[in-house]
Amino acid sequence: MDVNLKLLPEAVFDIQDSDKSGILSQIAARLGDCYSLDAMLVLERLEEREKLGSTGFGRGVAIPHCRSNDVKFPVVALARLAHAVDFGAADAVPVSLVFGLVSPENAGATHLHALAAISRLMRDETMVEALLDAPDCEALFALLTNQFLRDAA
Repeated sequence: MDVNLKLLPEAVFDIQDSDKSGILSQIAARLGDCYSLDAMLVLERLEEREKLGSTGFGRGVAIPHCRSNDVKFPVVALARLAHAVDFGAADAVPVSLVFGLVSPENAGATHLHALAAISRLMRDETMVEALLDAPDCEALFALLTNQFLRDAA
């Protein structure tokens, strides 16, 4: 499956916040800065989605996501948390990695494929450990881009 996910190096960052609200706010701000989006609107949509049910994927990963008319293809940010945070995941494991995803408003299948690509990647225990153990954000970015490029080939 070919999923066109856009991930910029500056969209990969570490967060010190230890509450879900602050994390969502920082994810929205980073998505806004990196992809020229309205951060407040992104935050509002991420929070609306979270109210429908936790985006805690399990295994210490959350994928808060929303849609916007301001993107032409899915854009991603990744935050690695300094302190694991309860995201209300079904497996009750606190979250250490948070992928923020914004997809085009009317691209249902594209949005689902983007979520599936991230969730597939996060089912790989070795990859999750490598992301958690990466020495810096450049290494995090390299791990992700190498994996996404390999999957697209």
